Amino acid sequence: MRWLRWTAFALVAAAYMLSFFHRMAPAAIAGELQQAFHVSGAALGVLAATYFYVYTVMQIPTGVLVDTVGPRRILTLGGLIAGMGSVLFGVAESFGAAAAGRTLVGLGVSVTFISLLKLNAAWFRDREFATLAGLTLFMGNIGAVFSATPLAWVLTLTSWRHVFVAVGVFSAILGILTWLLVRNHPGEAGLPSLRELDGEAAHPAHSGHWYDGLVAVMKNRASWPGFWVNLGLGGTFLTFAGLWAVPYLMQVHGMDRIHATDHTSLMLIGFAVGALAVGAASDRLGRRRPVLLLLAVLYTLCWLPWLTGFGMPRPVSLTLSGIMGLCAAGFTLTWASAKEVNPPALSGMATSLVNTGVFLGPAIYQPLVGWVLDRGWRGGAALDMGVYTLDDFRLGLAVLLGFSLMGLGSTLFVKETFCRHTAD
Repeated sequence: MRWLRWTAFALVAAAYMLSFFHRMAPAAIAGELQQAFHVSGAALGVLAATYFYVYTVMQIPTGVLVDTVGPRRILTLGGLIAGMGSVLFGVAESFGAAAAGRTLVGLGVSVTFISLLKLNAAWFRDREFATLAGLTLFMGNIGAVFSATPLAWVLTLTSWRHVFVAVGVFSAILGILTWLLVRNHPGEAGLPSLRELDGEAAHPAHSGHWYDGLVAVMKNRASWPGFWVNLGLGGTFLTFAGLWAVPYLMQVHGMDRIHATDHTSLMLIGFAVGALAVGAASDRLGRRRPVLLLLAVLYTLCWLPWLTGFGMPRPVSLTLSGIMGLCAAGFTLTWASAKEVNPPALSGMATSLVNTGVFLGPAIYQPLVGWVLDRGWRGGAALDMGVYTLDDFRLGLAVLLGFSLMGLGSTLFVKETFCRHTAD
């Protein structure tokens, strides 16, 4: 049991690390992308967001698939598709080819997180779910950290194209290993479920068509607050850390790329540590909503220093970056909440519904912020990027602050489950 569940977790978590790498890497290579494809800020936002478009669309279908055919098959296929997409992105000579490659990457990795949550629900105990979700996010964010300062350092040694080709090959290898070593649940390996080992009855399987289960999840009013929380909090964080933070720090605060990516690295490290700590703290306290609300308030306040544009000593700006990432991790509790207000057999669909908000946000916000910045562009170039002023960035960041406030307000409507299932 231990070997099979931790092997499954390790392999899929590694694939999830790659999904985070792809998600955040455009921030470190924004200048190279604009130079290679000769595009505006809005077009750069669209290129980065193509990943999120398909990722968003695939969340609910992924939930349906993991609840019906199981995660093993779609994880294998996803790894192969993501590998092909990464290679295509790396060798692309045109904007269209790069967008197509990034779209394939988004399609391939879109199945990873929901599949891992489904595997966690099958291979670990109910009371460990939020902790495992936090560990999952921690692992994913290690991949995001590699997309910041380490990637900037690697780019001093080789081309960004070589990096994405190598990542694509590794993704395909992980997909093949998943097929060989991962099982959907203990029963496929001839083992009892964790609930049966604890002397309890196994959760009942869903009876009826998958469509009926999806309708039940979507008609459940308690499912939706987490979606809006993720749209507001998760979406704005990924938009800033994943694309616009580095240009902002370089052009407003005069940092070079290495120092700017140090800040996004701290955001991602803070998010990783926060995801791990928040899930464990919530499980230990036996509460979801108070923890989520507190962190949402603190995260929203973190936007204010960036919005003012005041110069900060480097230790202060790095600390702010870490705190922002730490507090942003509060939204990760929405997955546990969504699982607990819906029948266990529908956990894939429930978590996929709220997870859609995380990726719909950047799909909208990344090009929207780029469009706002382009409205004030005065020409010129800085590292082959448009030169934007503090006033331009203030407008873009004000957009993100507004959506953060929406996410904060939505936390008030999240149902308190006291860390246990409230629906059968």
